[in-house]
Amino acid sequence: MRIRAVTRGELPLLTALERAAGAPFAAIGMQEIADDEPPAPDELAHYLDHGTALAAEVDGTVAGYLLAEPVDGALHVEQVSVHPAYARRGIGRALIEHLAATTDAPALTLTTFADVPWNAPYYARLGFRPLADHELTPGLREIRRQEAAHGLDRWPRICMRRDLPAS
Repeated sequence: MRIRAVTRGELPLLTALERAAGAPFAAIGMQEIADDEPPAPDELAHYLDHGTALAAEVDGTVAGYLLAEPVDGALHVEQVSVHPAYARRGIGRALIEHLAATTDAPALTLTTFADVPWNAPYYARLGFRPLADHELTPGLREIRRQEAAHGLDRWPRICMRRDLPAS
């Protein structure tokens, strides 16, 4: 596996990968998440210009990706997706660990579904901890507001943080 920057030409691949990665949500009663249309390539381009877009390449195929951007002094992980054909190979972990090792930010943050096994429990195993309401920064509160407006609050969601060692 090779972790590298996403190229502009690969943005349509990320949209297709996201569609496939969302499919398992249908099996746990979250059909709306499975059916949710992923961001268009022009929306994803924001991360090439103003954040981080990493690809995990396996045998020449983009098997997973990670998008992140600065939010209130931390690096906020907006999305980690792995194609189901490549699940359980450590790709998501490798993307997170690569990000953690290459940023000078003091922490990584993310928002996720609290009760989905490959969401909050998975991130807890990677060193993220749930944030209490009083720990949310203004930027995280805005992200949560946007998620709620998009309908994601039909299922419990939480913000999580992983503090990183000082470089």
